[in-house]
Amino acid sequence: MDPHGAVAIVTGGASGLGAATAARLAERGATVLILDLPASQGAQTAERLPGSGKHAFHPADVQDPKAVEEAVHRAQSAGPLRILVNCAGIGTPGKVVGRDGAPMPLEQFARVVGVNLIGTFNCLRLAAAAMVANAPTEDTGERGVIVNTASIAAFEGQIGQVSYSASKGGIVGMTLPLARDLAPNGVRVCTIAPGLMDTPLLNSAPDNVKQSLAASVPNPARFGRPEEYAALALHIVENPYLNGETVRLDGALRMAPR
Repeated sequence: MDPHGAVAIVTGGASGLGAATAARLAERGATVLILDLPASQGAQTAERLPGSGKHAFHPADVQDPKAVEEAVHRAQSAGPLRILVNCAGIGTPGKVVGRDGAPMPLEQFARVVGVNLIGTFNCLRLAAAAMVANAPTEDTGERGVIVNTASIAAFEGQIGQVSYSASKGGIVGMTLPLARDLAPNGVRVCTIAPGLMDTPLLNSAPDNVKQSLAASVPNPARFGRPEEYAALALHIVENPYLNGETVRLDGALRMAPR
């Protein structure tokens, strides 16, 4: 699908992977609606996008059905909503049983799954309902494309990542059924599973930890760049034969237990 003239929603688009993806889509001629938390830098990010003036920021929690529905309606007012890239997510580490012998608080597990998995589904279900009402594109006959974000933790979750891995594994697990559900409507669904990416979350780690992590990546031995994620997301949008697939973006990294 050609992004030019289409409207795209990018969740978690105020920073990191989402901001890079929003910029790449804007460069390709899409009108971008950044969906992120009210306290984020979403408005400033939208203002900096190429073609400034037509892009916008919509403050919302991805778990809030009403707020996301409002974002979808707002996107549709700018043109046909054909692209959704789900980048919003959190990672709260914690072991099932802590050093003090206490079990992980259930609300901690539920919050991570709520944002990462349920929030992703909430956004895609509402965006998909808008997409299936679109007229097919002239070039490929598609109505929409959805790109979700998982993680290599979905496959090799480390100690302390039980909630994060469960949430990302859920995204991987629903990718093919989503693609099959929406295939008759001309909407494709793919997932990207990034490895160690140079994002604000990872940059908060001490320098020695970051150096050690970067050296663990086989090739290239560095963190992935948000622009590399954005390039893959754009390729998925533009390649009509990519559907129902989870693509690892990790430099051949396979995570050890810790």
